[in-house]
Amino acid sequence: MARAKKQIIIEHTATVEDLSHDGRGVVRVDGKAVFIDGVLPGEEVTFNLTKRRRRWAVAKLISISNASNDRIEPRCAAAAMCGGCSLQHLSAESQTALKQRGLLESLKRIGKTEPDEVLPIMTGDQWGYRRKARLGARYVTKKQSLLIGFREKDGRFLTDMHRCEVLHPSVGERIDELRELVGSMTAVKEIAQIEVAVGDEVTALIFRNLVELNESDQEILINFAKTSGLHIYLQPAGPASIAPLWPLDSKLSYRLDQFDLEFEFLPSDFTQVNQSINQQMIAQAISVLDLNKQDRVFDLFCGLGNFSLPIAQSAGAVLAVEGEASLVQRAKDNAQRNGIDNVEFFAADLSKPLTDAPWFKSFIDQGVDKMLLDPPRSGAYEIIKELASVKFKRIVYVSCHPASLARDTELLVSEQGYKLVKAGIMDMFPHTAHVEAMAVFER
Repeated sequence: MARAKKQIIIEHTATVEDLSHDGRGVVRVDGKAVFIDGVLPGEEVTFNLTKRRRRWAVAKLISISNASNDRIEPRCAAAAMCGGCSLQHLSAESQTALKQRGLLESLKRIGKTEPDEVLPIMTGDQWGYRRKARLGARYVTKKQSLLIGFREKDGRFLTDMHRCEVLHPSVGERIDELRELVGSMTAVKEIAQIEVAVGDEVTALIFRNLVELNESDQEILINFAKTSGLHIYLQPAGPASIAPLWPLDSKLSYRLDQFDLEFEFLPSDFTQVNQSINQQMIAQAISVLDLNKQDRVFDLFCGLGNFSLPIAQSAGAVLAVEGEASLVQRAKDNAQRNGIDNVEFFAADLSKPLTDAPWFKSFIDQGVDKMLLDPPRSGAYEIIKELASVKFKRIVYVSCHPASLARDTELLVSEQGYKLVKAGIMDMFPHTAHVEAMAVFER
């Protein structure tokens, strides 16, 4: 019987040219782009290829021979493995400069334009900032141990982590407690995920339980909630099945102090991850919208009303639209709770035509002055095309994906007669390659 051939590992050495959009270093081997985690531009690195494709490859770092001056020691012990962060080895100033440069390059290359003014980089809390997260949970039978954390960078396994430096401390400092907690349950192998949602006063954990929990396991969770102060929810099926375990009257909220507003939300609702950036972002959006009491404003992809209610305080009327009906109901409740009556909320799919909807047509017929967009990663191309005939004085576009922002910018500037007057990044997710941006357009 022939022996299997031993795989020969070939080491390569090259100088890192740049960072990709996801924070990996880019080198060249035989003209092909190779992506490597944990390296920085200018560093000479030794590596071996682990995945090969026709036009690109992925490599594993072996060593760095000349470290960049921008390199720092990661604060998190799991930073090299964990997929929750990708840039902890890069100084905070260099991270934001990289993101700002990437935004401007995308606007120039894809959007075919440049802003008249680059907005100052918006920064906030660097550590313990993350208020929303989904932590995986998995019992590893071979090791007789439980893992709770983010996926590793390659996405195949969960990171063996004991604390998280970017998660809000109410959870980030309790990873080992959570491992011990779930490990003590009879359903230890049937807890698949723990979703984190943090308000100003309350932190909630949603346990995704694949089987109905017995009384003993429920009691374990309730006792943990009572001693830790965390609120516990269970999710036995889809999102609609989420319900509080303890306390039964659990409520989460956050405040926008500058606007004297308070928002209640459910732990599964979309809310901004970084509240220090959220506060600054809303204030900047209100400033660049330059509102007055005669303005009639569209707020599209409005969610809970995070922008809608502050806008309504300064504008004459606001029409706010969101695709998820349950969020629209909570937005209405938040408006009523805060005494705001000049905003109307509607649920509608913003990727499909809206102009035939009576409420939409009525608002347009009465005149619309300004618009704020806060779309998902896919952007707002369809709704921008649909509203081409509406001559907005000003549009503020809040983006979570520079490429879709740049694509939509090209539509606004090249086809609809707008000018990009301001643009800049907001560092919503420090230590990751994720880029949030704000762009301002005028006719």
